[in-house]
Amino acid sequence: MLTCEERIEANLADEIEELRLLYRAATDDLSEKERDAMVAEYGEHPEESIYEHGLCFDYVLAGTFDGQDEGYFRYQISWGGPSDEFRFYTDATLHVHRVEYVFMNWGDGAKRVLEGDNKQLLLDVWSLLFEDVAQYKLEEAERCPKVSQ
Repeated sequence: MLTCEERIEANLADEIEELRLLYRAATDDLSEKERDAMVAEYGEHPEESIYEHGLCFDYVLAGTFDGQDEGYFRYQISWGGPSDEFRFYTDATLHVHRVEYVFMNWGDGAKRVLEGDNKQLLLDVWSLLFEDVAQYKLEEAERCPKVSQ
């Protein structure tokens, strides 16, 4: 069985490719041929598919996990074994300063800090999907008591 470190690059590439297509559909940046292909795969309104992608968006407080010094916004794509997510690290004004992709599988994990076009794509996704709700998600996490690990 391959480790997460051995699998992360391929999984990240697949997720970026899908997110890029979904983002382009949401922002009406598809050719007619691409749109037709998306209709066949995603249904009549592919421009709405990005809103159904992923499982959740929430805030993980600093200290939730051992050795976790910084809180982050989690865009969870899948859960179980394996699972993957994007983590958005922000300053106090909710300006994103780092984006990570994390791939995990039952006691194993690997992560990559996104750069260049991949980081820009996730910043665009942040602006489209999460920027307006980030403050609420942060406040919601702070109101809820920490669950002991």
